[in-house]
Amino acid sequence: MIHPVIYGGIKQKNYIVETVGCGVAFLDYDNDGWMDIFVLCGTRMDSPVPGSTNRLYKNNRDGTFTDVTEKAGLTRTGWASSVTVADYNNDGFDDMFITYYGQNVLYRNNGDGTFTDVTREAGLLYEGNTRWGSGCTFVDYDRDGHLDLFVANYVDLRFDHLPKPGANPYCTYKGVPVNCGPRGLPMPRNYLYRNQGDGTFRDVSQESGIASAGRTYSMTSVAADFSNNGWTDIYVASDSTPSLLFRNKHDRTFVEEGVERGVAFSADGVEQAGMGVAVGDYNLDGRLDIFKTHFSDDTCALYRNDGDAGFTDVTIAAGFGVETRYISWGTGFADFDNNGLPDLAVVTGSVYPEVEAAFPEYPLKTPRFIFRNLGGGKFEELIDEAGPGIAAPHCSRGCAFGDFDNDGDVDMVVVNLNEPPSLLRNDVSGDNKWLKVYLVGTKSNRSAIGSRVVLRYGGKMQAQAVMAQSSFYSVNDRRLHFGLGDSTHADLEIHWTNGLVERFTNIECNQLVTVTEGKGIAKSALPKLKTTI
Repeated sequence: MIHPVIYGGIKQKNYIVETVGCGVAFLDYDNDGWMDIFVLCGTRMDSPVPGSTNRLYKNNRDGTFTDVTEKAGLTRTGWASSVTVADYNNDGFDDMFITYYGQNVLYRNNGDGTFTDVTREAGLLYEGNTRWGSGCTFVDYDRDGHLDLFVANYVDLRFDHLPKPGANPYCTYKGVPVNCGPRGLPMPRNYLYRNQGDGTFRDVSQESGIASAGRTYSMTSVAADFSNNGWTDIYVASDSTPSLLFRNKHDRTFVEEGVERGVAFSADGVEQAGMGVAVGDYNLDGRLDIFKTHFSDDTCALYRNDGDAGFTDVTIAAGFGVETRYISWGTGFADFDNNGLPDLAVVTGSVYPEVEAAFPEYPLKTPRFIFRNLGGGKFEELIDEAGPGIAAPHCSRGCAFGDFDNDGDVDMVVVNLNEPPSLLRNDVSGDNKWLKVYLVGTKSNRSAIGSRVVLRYGGKMQAQAVMAQSSFYSVNDRRLHFGLGDSTHADLEIHWTNGLVERFTNIECNQLVTVTEGKGIAKSALPKLKTTI
């Protein structure tokens, strides 16, 4: 049985905490070579719904999954927000950190199919006012081989100080009384915790410069090397406020330069409702670009990386101006047809169930869409043409991208509020080739979070990053997937998190290559399904 993702009221949402929703993760928690799925969940304001817990689904390797939540020790009720996945203690098994409205949680993977809540012993419990954790990501910002933890917060929310729907201009939409915020509510700050290498973390928000940045309504957080200088930066999509780019200064400190670098506002200098983030190399120049999702009556934004982390807003020129109808959330770059050009997917859904009755053109459930990369910096929108899994309307939030059936293409899993999640299988046809790259760090953190991979194939070049959060509050398959078109071989260049650069040439297509830092490359076929689905 696939359980629904309970999140707030169905016909009415009186509080903003009911509207935001949560993420989802592809991860291989048991190291069997198959992507399992971890789905976050919320609750209801009046009382918890029986069964409203985060869910871990084990991949049965035959196209089906088994709910192993209770066995894994992951049952928990509350307002879950986002998840980040990586091996923070370098023991060979992926751990998870989850943000909440309330206390965030660090789960250590025990390596036997179970997890232990180690939040207290890791030093991540906090005292004082309730926080609303939003985006979070593991990041080795000081390149010491231990994964640190960046945690964003969305709104400084106090229910006893919250206006009622319709109480002021920030509590109406299209003239309809709705839940209040985020505008008009206090803004919190974000946190950075340094991994001490002994299973504990220390708050370094002040000394690192994270706490000195201007406060925003922070949402999805991504960590990647946007400067191509071998050091991991942090980008935060911010709702109704300037988005943040923390540039790594290589001395355990950051400087916030979102405005200076061109990724804080729209092209005309307007604040946008930043929710989800995709990071990829859409124009095949070896630099990591940023795509950010926004509210309805606005476009999503594409920021082209022009070098040294300077960006240009190319949203209109790339063809994204055609779509402003829906509130957009989870997103990702993925080469769905393996033609060598990374496409984009976006999932959507409203936050105001009350508005649909008065304005049918603003429905609660809306379709997803694919932007197919046409080359030359241009995209075209596909909805019905992309199949029923894309065209079907849902109130979606987080989504993750990965090859759950190990057939050489990129699938999707999507969170739908107050419905079961959607698992969308990619049935790409044709003879286009592909290559998957999985990195294992030795001197770098074992998960290789922050490493950048550049693949050269058929006269093209594409960069991808190993990340611990992206999309909206979600985590993708950490095996980087490259479509190769008709190329049968590719050259691989790896920029490891600790600065080492390794190169491998003439790698055959249609396989997974596992690269262990400093120890070379292992080639293998992907594990096959037990049965055909």
